[in-house]
Amino acid sequence: MVPHPGEAVALPLYGQQAMTGNNVVSYCKEFIMTKRTSAKYKLDRRMGENIWGRPKSPVNKREYGPGQHGQRRKGKMSDYGIQLRAKQKLKGYYGDITEKQFKKNYIEAARMKGDTGQNLIGLLERRLDALVYRAKFAPTIWSARQLVSHGHIYVNGVKCNIASRLVKPGDEITLGKKAQEMALVLEAQSLPERDIPDYVSPDGANKVTYVRVPTLDEVPYPVKMEPNLVVEFYSR
Repeated sequence: MVPHPGEAVALPLYGQQAMTGNNVVSYCKEFIMTKRTSAKYKLDRRMGENIWGRPKSPVNKREYGPGQHGQRRKGKMSDYGIQLRAKQKLKGYYGDITEKQFKKNYIEAARMKGDTGQNLIGLLERRLDALVYRAKFAPTIWSARQLVSHGHIYVNGVKCNIASRLVKPGDEITLGKKAQEMALVLEAQSLPERDIPDYVSPDGANKVTYVRVPTLDEVPYPVKMEPNLVVEFYSR
């Protein structure tokens, strides 16, 4: 509930500091835009696949869907259902980005020369949060987005807190000094299940250069992604 103008409200995230009505509205908008609204492994259960290749994924133990009806026999999926599933899987892999952002990427990919599906993958891999994840600065795509939004990432020496920023070939991405000592970052750099792909060139542990836009075959997805079905979904 939004307070009346001038009314003070205490929010736990800001400790004991009181905020006026206008500030609370601004805070709530920012919180809704950045908060992960569902459990990160729920997509794994729904798809029946270990989307991010993480060893703690519940799919490693239970391949059926969530809920009391998860083990029921599934009927044949329609073409629309197959296309929707492919879209949800690809969109979810990149941190469950909003439908508005995802469709914007598709529209841009369709305008570009060449294969639309390949173009879409290239645009998604150019996102700053995706490259922070590829560089192993963060253990998950969500923590990569958080590093960016909290101002711990520099692009060509300039701080950037926009996770959806599209990085260009030749751009250098650097981890801030404070972030270099974070346990989360140190954990990510030691993860054995992920390697830095060829289109991201590391320079030490805290700096990488984005070399080129990758093709679908070059992107190290733990599961099969089908951008051609995403194109079919939006082309209906």
